[in-house]
Amino acid sequence: MKKTILITILIILSINIFSQNIEPNWESIKSRPYPQWFSDAKLGIFIHWGLYSVPAYCGKEQYGEWYLKGMMEQTPFRMEFHNRVFGENFEYRDFDKLFKAELFDADEWADIFKRSGAKYVLLVSKHHDGYCLWDSEYAPNWNSVVGGPKRNIVDELTNSVRRNNMKMGYYYSLPEWNNPLHVWTKDPHDSIGNYVEKHMIPQFKELVSRYKPSVIFADGEWFNTAEQWHAAELISWYYNTVGEEAIVNDRWGEGADYGFRTPEYSAGITQTDRPWAECRGLGRSFGLNRNEPLENYISSEDLIKHFAKLVAAGGGLTLNVGPAADGKIPLLQQERLIDLGIWLETNGEAIYATKPFSKFYEMKDVSVSRIDENIDFNWVRNSPDPEISYDDFTAKWIGYIVPEFSEEYTFEVIVDDAAKILIDNDVIIDFDKNITNTSESNAQEGQQFNSSLGKKKLIAGKPHKITINYQENNLEASIKLFWSSPSVEKEIVPSSNFFLKPDKLGNGLNVIYESEKPTLCYTVKDNNLYAICLDFPDDELILSIDKPSKDMRVVFLDNDSELKWKFNRGKLIIDTSSIKFSDIKSIGAWTFKLENYFINE
Repeated sequence: MKKTILITILIILSINIFSQNIEPNWESIKSRPYPQWFSDAKLGIFIHWGLYSVPAYCGKEQYGEWYLKGMMEQTPFRMEFHNRVFGENFEYRDFDKLFKAELFDADEWADIFKRSGAKYVLLVSKHHDGYCLWDSEYAPNWNSVVGGPKRNIVDELTNSVRRNNMKMGYYYSLPEWNNPLHVWTKDPHDSIGNYVEKHMIPQFKELVSRYKPSVIFADGEWFNTAEQWHAAELISWYYNTVGEEAIVNDRWGEGADYGFRTPEYSAGITQTDRPWAECRGLGRSFGLNRNEPLENYISSEDLIKHFAKLVAAGGGLTLNVGPAADGKIPLLQQERLIDLGIWLETNGEAIYATKPFSKFYEMKDVSVSRIDENIDFNWVRNSPDPEISYDDFTAKWIGYIVPEFSEEYTFEVIVDDAAKILIDNDVIIDFDKNITNTSESNAQEGQQFNSSLGKKKLIAGKPHKITINYQENNLEASIKLFWSSPSVEKEIVPSSNFFLKPDKLGNGLNVIYESEKPTLCYTVKDNNLYAICLDFPDDELILSIDKPSKDMRVVFLDNDSELKWKFNRGKLIIDTSSIKFSDIKSIGAWTFKLENYFINE
């Protein structure tokens, strides 16, 4: 009886907290709990689709949805393609005539997303180019209803998603690159007030009032404060308008420090103070980029491993698709989504509505050795090798440098994040960016490369021992080593001047890349502990965890078979030798359910 009364009181208090009027200040906003549905959902689908999907073109590691920005800045790579394909007099606005969406089927999209196992969908309702996918009063001649498609994309997809019992949300760009009230990135940042009050706020309220989205993913905030964006007023109004299921992300300007976290193309984070979901594409662009090579696309196996890793750390994944201009989701992207959904059909109980264990992973050290010709790398948000983590990896190059002239050389390293260079055991450069409070939301402009100089007198023809240490922390990964002297113009140190040995044999430098890598992820639900293996345990699975209850059962989810186990000297040892190849259905990761692990004896 006491337990029933306590539960009733908690429910009443929860209802009161959610139903109370949220005031337009951070204290009131932060007193409101984040809705549990989002933390339980784990997987959502992001959709970047708009005029930029017509050219669908950018650099191999760039964002296709930034096409207009490239045109505004007249970047040679972008403009050579644009002028050759569309003509020198073809403006960005002219893409509206080509954006027909003739094969767009909202029900087909919703079905694919549901089959992926997603619980919510985030449509880019308006990106930085200001083009709206609904008939916005504040963009009367710049939307999909009056433009090429002649369709209200927001309305159609919202209805289809909700019919399939998924939550619907919208990405909404706060600024615009081409709005006459404020040309973002061109006009002074502090002159944004007129645009915010006359355009952004009423348009935001129009979108929310009409469609009542469960999620708002704001973006483009990074040059202004939360106060300039009127963030507290908008968030509180949104919460009061939509109700208890509403949630916003963390991109509302400096000083906000609120919303679910959104690391972008990362190795994940380990902060559990509030909900988070990594956002990334299946390739390296959000909007479709026809210039991407196949290796840019994450495989189904690696996608599953990455997803399990995010969930184990208490987060989730907002996985992006970039449809073609005709409205079809490319088949390769569909395949990845369906493969993830098939995996979730078997392993979903270890994912949905789970919480982190006292430790997230079992880790192992990984190293990759090879020879690099020179130091000229921009990995962007990739890593040097598939075995190495995107973030938190190191590199150490060792060899010899042989100059052509006896004179003082100036060395320059351009790096993100830290580098230390020694020549003949003398420290020439020791640089550590050591950035704090780095935002992960501005990925495309987030390359904060730094330059550091050092000098060293070298002797012509003499092999000088050189050691280069590199540390990658998070976000971008890049290092380039230049040299110059009275006789040598500044250049990347050529491979012809690097040698593996002092006898001048073998061009290049030996390098060892190192990082840690999860081999197993843990999640918790009810009294159960789940061990999600990223490497299949052939004969036995050994877990370094506390002693389980005597009533624990170990079940392999792929075939629901019960496995033998024993606990010895702080290790739980599970016998997996009885599992046959024919029993294994999953790819990428395999789940062992430790049923009733937490029941007290």
